[in-house]
Amino acid sequence: MTTPPPHDPMPPALIAALAALGPAATPPGVMALYAPWLADQPRDGLRRLPDLPYGGHPRHRFDVYLPAGPAPEGAPLLVFFHGGGFLRGDKQDRANIGWWGAGQGLVTVLANYRLAPEARWPSGPEDVAAVWLALQALAPTWGADPSRLVLMGESAGAAHVAAATLMRRFQPPGWRIAGAALLSGPYHARLEGLAREALHIPSPDPRNEAYFGPDTATWGEASVVEQIDAAPFPLLVAAAERDLLQMQVQAGELFARLVGQHGFQPALHWWRHHNHFSPGASIGTADTTVSGPLGDFIRRAVAR
Repeated sequence: MTTPPPHDPMPPALIAALAALGPAATPPGVMALYAPWLADQPRDGLRRLPDLPYGGHPRHRFDVYLPAGPAPEGAPLLVFFHGGGFLRGDKQDRANIGWWGAGQGLVTVLANYRLAPEARWPSGPEDVAAVWLALQALAPTWGADPSRLVLMGESAGAAHVAAATLMRRFQPPGWRIAGAALLSGPYHARLEGLAREALHIPSPDPRNEAYFGPDTATWGEASVVEQIDAAPFPLLVAAAERDLLQMQVQAGELFARLVGQHGFQPALHWWRHHNHFSPGASIGTADTTVSGPLGDFIRRAVAR
């Protein structure tokens, strides 16, 4: 990876605009805010390989972003899984992360995965593992080293990455990653079922019930914080100042359990001024409040 410039503070005008959106920000509102910067995102010398299959389902596709010429041998890999509340979302929604990663010297993969209600738990971590397995064979063809692979997820994608990396039963033989980054994900399904009123989660819950099933008594089996059995590895856990309340609670709980019970020492970030959707939208723009620390973490992870 290339060495980044020093991290700049968030521009005052952007701070005011994010404050005006508040915690009730929507993806269209956030994307409109960052659209002028994203339109200028550098793409010179980069290319995209779209819709490569990693399985038999129509959603089993990923895009690869990499230098236009031959990639340096042994380049690190960044693999990103989008959000969407288990129900929606597409890799193209975060193309900015692909272009940013490739510009940082990472071979960057943006993957789709199966969606609820057609696909239920544990389809998410199964698809993360399937992407990892496919990249073990494909990465060297792009000059990338599959042992220098960092997994990253946002919102529902973070939940899928957390389950795949922290619960060994989802990991294929030979599993090895350089690290993982979790942005504003839900990691305790049972808690969300028991504390809907306190966490401002609607009842019935269209997101969780579609993915975990209607019987909340079974949700403990899908609660990552209660099923951790992986050995420590480099990990980043993050939430945002104006995030959804349940994401703030679960980021703190995951960090506490990892440190207090499982021997981890994760990087912990609380993105100042940001909401649930703006950290991912900011990556690759002049707002480096997220991409700066994230890039630092990835560099340290792949250098181990």
